[in-house]
Amino acid sequence: MPIRVFIKRHIKEGRQEEAIAMLNQFRHMAKTQPGYISGETLINHFDSRSITIVSSWQKIEDWMLWQNKAERAANEAMIEGLLEQPTKYEIYDVSSIRGRLSSQDAAR
Repeated sequence: MPIRVFIKRHIKEGRQEEAIAMLNQFRHMAKTQPGYISGETLINHFDSRSITIVSSWQKIEDWMLWQNKAERAANEAMIEGLLEQPTKYEIYDVSSIRGRLSSQDAAR
């Protein structure tokens, strides 16, 4: 089942351009990973220091393999110095509510 990963970061004042350049490099690396579908960078309209990365993966296992790779850990260590607070991750399944509800009803 496809998933979407939301990676939320709050960048230190004046470091946004540097952070965005890094994040674009990180996405370029992710594009080569098995199961990667797409990604985009969202910058909060009212607070340009609030950045959310949304990436789509074919399945949770693909994301977890990438999340646990040493090269990704090195990326996170590089950007950590630009952050005001720790990175937050949210992972969502991509499916229709109707399909999910039908599966739950069948299990009852």
